[in-house]
Amino acid sequence: MLFVWTNLTPNKFKPNVSYKIGANGHLFSRISEIKNQSNLDVLFLGSSHSYRGFDPRIFTKYGYKTFNLGSSSQTPLQTKVLFNRYMDSLNPKMVIYEVFPATFNVDGVESSLDVISNDKNDFNSFEMALKINNIKTYNTFFYALIRDLLGLNESFNESIYKGKDKYVSGGFVENKVEFFKPFPFEKRKVNIKDYQLESFLEIVNELKKRNIPLILVYAPISKVHFDSYTNTDYLDSLMSTYSVYYNFNNIISLNDSLHFSDSHHLNQSGVELFNKKLIEILNKE
Repeated sequence: MLFVWTNLTPNKFKPNVSYKIGANGHLFSRISEIKNQSNLDVLFLGSSHSYRGFDPRIFTKYGYKTFNLGSSSQTPLQTKVLFNRYMDSLNPKMVIYEVFPATFNVDGVESSLDVISNDKNDFNSFEMALKINNIKTYNTFFYALIRDLLGLNESFNESIYKGKDKYVSGGFVENKVEFFKPFPFEKRKVNIKDYQLESFLEIVNELKKRNIPLILVYAPISKVHFDSYTNTDYLDSLMSTYSVYYNFNNIISLNDSLHFSDSHHLNQSGVELFNKKLIEILNKE
């Protein structure tokens, strides 16, 4: 009934199913490319700040073989799913995990729909759905599972261009043309949900068991956005207890109007400055 209803009715009659194959973020293209990736120097994990922030072309110039496994609004729950599926085949020498405070304080529904819709589904998807415990995630999972079993996505192809975004081999999404116009932000606190932190620690501990170095990175966001958090020291202190951690908002000075496409995503000019600084740090260590 769910499958037939979802296929035959307009969206307004199915608010609790959200199947988003080929949605913004190019996760379908990223997953399709994984079968050609192995023995990486660096694997990137995280949210859109990861797949819009770490450009594999820049790292290639400096001799690093990388792949970006970020996804839109990716919380630790979704990171764990992708980690469990692809860590063995990608076999990285190092993991760089982008940690943005908001991804630790959301329920993970939005990102779960993205992962369920754009990747094959297995027990990891089911376990994620149980932890999120949201009707939209459950319904979308069962609908996607039937599509997987029927092979309905085998002929799907995703365009490398979506609006102002361009997919770049290696998991990166490039945005060259947009510029952010700063505006005041309301003050807020960094808050972390227990179950998100639990999934995060499972990833950290698994990497330790495998003796794979982990670097945690708070990617640059606009100054007006960064300054709106009143307890950033809390996040810095917490992350520093788990692994090597760099808050690039305190390391590199960028211009809100010149280097960002919105309040928390870099444009290509900002990406190049950020990546070169990160590579400089990697080379020193």
